[in-house]
Amino acid sequence: MIQTGIISRINLLSGSADLILAILVTWSIQEQVKTAWHWAVIGGLMVGFISGLPWFIPLAGYLMVVGVARLLLRRVWQAVLLETFIVIFFGTFGIQLLTAGYLTLMGGTFKIGDVISLIILPSTLLNLLVVIPVYYLIKDLALWLYPVEVNP
Repeated sequence: MIQTGIISRINLLSGSADLILAILVTWSIQEQVKTAWHWAVIGGLMVGFISGLPWFIPLAGYLMVVGVARLLLRRVWQAVLLETFIVIFFGTFGIQLLTAGYLTLMGGTFKIGDVISLIILPSTLLNLLVVIPVYYLIKDLALWLYPVEVNP
């Protein structure tokens, strides 16, 4: 409801922030979390139901983003905030390009330069700004739900 009622109304040029993406990325990079895939499916189906896109576009995009986040968490970095920014950056590009590609296949006429400069880059900037407070809220939520065990 926050995404559709408030966050989607905050526009920069023709781009808007994706709160669901920010929450999924920050939830996925928490080491103790085991339910990231479940939330990617739920979030993708809900966004597909609410938006005008077919259900498989947001679902595929969110699963891709969670997969990249989980892969980077396990294999590459321990700098979690940097990983968050990188996954948000490339995830926004991927989801927006997937959406533009689908709309082009369905008969839309878009110039790729306009799509990148008017939609993708502003959406990426807004997502990078949104993910900062979301990161700290989700980090605290994950620690509250999955407390760290201390050996006496």
